[in-house]
Amino acid sequence: FKSSIPVPLVQQQTVQTFDVEVRGNKFYSRQVRKVMIKVYQSMTFVQTDKPIYLPGQTVHFRVISLDTKFRPVSRLVSDANGNRIGQWLNVTSNSKILQLSYSLNSEAREGPYKIIVSVAEKKVYDFFKVEKYVLPKFDVKIKASDEVSIVQEEIKAEVCAEYTYGQSVPGRVQFEACRPLSSHFPIFLVVTPEHPEGVPEVTAPCYKETKKVKFPQHGLGANGSKQLFFPVSVNEGEVSFKLKVSPEMAPEFQVVAYTVLPSETVIANSADFSTEKCFSHKVSLEFSPSSAVPGEKTTMQVTAEPDSLCGVSAVDQSVLIKEPGKGLNYSPVSKLASTSALLISGVVLGIAFSYYPFPIAENPVWGRAGSAGSRGGAFIPDAPPVVTVRTFFPETWIWDLVEVGESGTKDVSLTVPDTITTWETEAFCLSSQGFGLAPRKKLTVFQPFFLELTLPYSIIRGEHFELKATIFNYLTSCIMVTVTPAPSLDYTLTPLSGDQYTSCLCGNERKTLSWTMVPSVLGVVNVSVTAEAVASHASCDNEIVSVPDRGRIDVVTKSLIVKVVLTTSSLSLCKVNICCLYTGEALTEEIDIQLPENVIDGSARASVSVLGDILGRALQNLGGLLRMPYGCGEQNMALLAPNIYILQYLKNTQQLTPAIREKATNFLTSGYQRQLNYKHNDGAYSTFGSGPGNTWLTAFVLRSFTKAQTFIYIDPTKIEESKTWLKNKQRENGCFEQSGKLFHNGMKGGVSDEVTLTAYITAAFLEMNMSSPVITKSLSCLKESISDLSNTYTTALLAYVFTLAGDMKTRGHLLQHLDTVASKQGGFHHWSQTAAETSASLSVEISSYVVLAKLSGSPTAEELGYSSCIVRWLTGQQNYYGGFSSTQDTVVALQALALYSTLAFSPQSSSTVTVQSPSGQLTFDVNQDNKLLYQEKTLQDTTGKYSLEVKGTACASIQVSQH
Repeated sequence: FKSSIPVPLVQQQTVQTFDVEVRGNKFYSRQVRKVMIKVYQSMTFVQTDKPIYLPGQTVHFRVISLDTKFRPVSRLVSDANGNRIGQWLNVTSNSKILQLSYSLNSEAREGPYKIIVSVAEKKVYDFFKVEKYVLPKFDVKIKASDEVSIVQEEIKAEVCAEYTYGQSVPGRVQFEACRPLSSHFPIFLVVTPEHPEGVPEVTAPCYKETKKVKFPQHGLGANGSKQLFFPVSVNEGEVSFKLKVSPEMAPEFQVVAYTVLPSETVIANSADFSTEKCFSHKVSLEFSPSSAVPGEKTTMQVTAEPDSLCGVSAVDQSVLIKEPGKGLNYSPVSKLASTSALLISGVVLGIAFSYYPFPIAENPVWGRAGSAGSRGGAFIPDAPPVVTVRTFFPETWIWDLVEVGESGTKDVSLTVPDTITTWETEAFCLSSQGFGLAPRKKLTVFQPFFLELTLPYSIIRGEHFELKATIFNYLTSCIMVTVTPAPSLDYTLTPLSGDQYTSCLCGNERKTLSWTMVPSVLGVVNVSVTAEAVASHASCDNEIVSVPDRGRIDVVTKSLIVKVVLTTSSLSLCKVNICCLYTGEALTEEIDIQLPENVIDGSARASVSVLGDILGRALQNLGGLLRMPYGCGEQNMALLAPNIYILQYLKNTQQLTPAIREKATNFLTSGYQRQLNYKHNDGAYSTFGSGPGNTWLTAFVLRSFTKAQTFIYIDPTKIEESKTWLKNKQRENGCFEQSGKLFHNGMKGGVSDEVTLTAYITAAFLEMNMSSPVITKSLSCLKESISDLSNTYTTALLAYVFTLAGDMKTRGHLLQHLDTVASKQGGFHHWSQTAAETSASLSVEISSYVVLAKLSGSPTAEELGYSSCIVRWLTGQQNYYGGFSSTQDTVVALQALALYSTLAFSPQSSSTVTVQSPSGQLTFDVNQDNKLLYQEKTLQDTTGKYSLEVKGTACASIQVSQH
């Protein structure tokens, strides 16, 4: 009797009790067992078409989801949003494979990139590199012994160099054997314990045994085990039985034999067996013919379970030599089965914009010449081509999804690219039978006579470099070869003295010819060189030269990037930031961008970027707002404080997700724990935890801890101790006494005198909603200083303090003075300490305190509009990470920006950004779904008048950059 019970879906791991009763006419059985029900877990992995990319190339990738039996999951992708440079919304795939792409900018930064697939609150990552590289032409492999004796005088090694098309590389080998320097040196000691009398200590022998036990994470009950029974009756001797090995047993399984003796003693033994690493779903991949010449037709046959969907890819072997170690194989995929994989429902994808299937052309036209050529005559379709024009050199050839249909076999007609190389091809298939992976198949593309150009990734205009063309002859006979570069107005070529551009080339020989090349234009330049096997009456090595029937002329055209040398004096950057208020009206900005006189023609670039949230960069760089080491009590606060205002903004606008909260609170908790290392017993804080407590640092910590306790646990006694210590520093006149020393004075911003320090401490107390005689006395001290408003920083801070205190009369007086000394230009407002002192950090702080003073009470629409002019200027000062140049300006500015963004936030807002340039128009849509998406487009014009218009009800940050 057998019955199946559907397992309930649970949100978290739980243990449930199953009560099973079996009743019959003369039979009754009942069993109660506790079973652990785990959260349903599927496996998700990402496959890219190759592991490394050039700037400007397209990244193709797939997202595949399987259950723990390697069967496709029925739910795949929905409700997606993305990371800084790309996202998808409402993308679905009924085929269980999501195939996407993303085009890299031609100016993309070099370094590691990652694709993020967010599933619920967890993420799956896949990485690739962006680098300016030239693909290698051959691979070098070393075969040597893993161990050598210390007395050996020689080390034997076998070095093999092979081109990617399978031919050996002639040349010289330099072999070095190095012993890596280790920072850990083992020291072997013999310890002999003895009694004081000198008698050796005798101890009982100790035996150590190591045993490896694997516990699968799925498919078992709370107290269960997986058993296979093979009952055998035997009196003595040996017994044999057959055990069928199935794919589910891979990569290893254990057989346990045990017996119960009449004395009820159990004896047992076990044996471990390794199995072939395979999947139950068998997939194969074949090419017919198995090798090809450039541009030839070939047929790819995929065989799998009926109605399977297969992902097929083929990459140039040179790419895998450049960046090895990435590809689909059994181990990484099967390893997912024993890890906490992810259920895909609500997938967040990064590094792409939309679904672009990568088609395989059935009948592409490569621009190849016919066989008529210079000899004349009619075109004969079946005749071998005399001329091969090779211009198509992709790094990825195949990237496609193939359905095999009911027959389980699919033939795909393909045209081989022009690269002389080997294509590494792999295929995986999904069906109801599960996941299958084909053995990697190679297709070598080769012709016996060909030309190869050696070009760098890029060169500098006006720079001289050596263009090399290598001719290979793998024919059995000698040929006479003439090599001719195509003339061009984009560059000049000068033959190197001594090179013979018409010469003999016998079988299995190669020859390299060179020219001095000087490019004269900027951008992408096409370089074409022709190698022709010509008829000749001369002999080569006493042989009569021959002319091949096929491919006697090989024309190769490759592109080369020509750049210009950039210096600091020739670089210009223009930023314009617009924050649109939520009025539904249009906001327009006219700008005129011109190039400096010393900029080289054609070297400038211009782009425009749009971000729908002025805190967008900060939201995605919670750990990188300030790039300072932990170091001490001052620097530690740099990691703690900025994240508080980000969290407050997200919480107040109901955008705080558990993932962001966890990330930010981890920073807060870590910073809080470290900061306690610099606390004194009396409640004060100092830079290194010793010496006198610092008044400003203690107020900064108190201010931050008070706000942080909304999100993490802060010991209330620590806050009270710091408050008490600060209260004791108050003088009779209400001002606070400066105590202690700061080693990094930039940390305290503009707090440099007793009045400013008092204002800073009073603001900290008022932000805590503290009311006491201490506040009254400090406000009295501050009012006496209002007669002198020469210090703009202090004036702005005082305006914020009296706003918090509710003294509107004093607040109005201070804000009126600040308005008279503001720098106003083109809708941008900001302040400097003095006309002569233009510290960017102080200007950010002062301007931020004015925003806080304007908005901390009950701001009017006029005050919100006035603040938007300040915010426009502030957002233009942000660095790449969304922070600013120092600690205090980042802390205060983020507090101001978060407050402004909270007041202006609308959950259903949207806007359209239009950029009008001399040559055309660009449009960006900003809404709640893509507000964190960094949208960037290249402008065709690097100079001229631009019109920027924001229309709608959402906030947008626009940057026009010229570089």
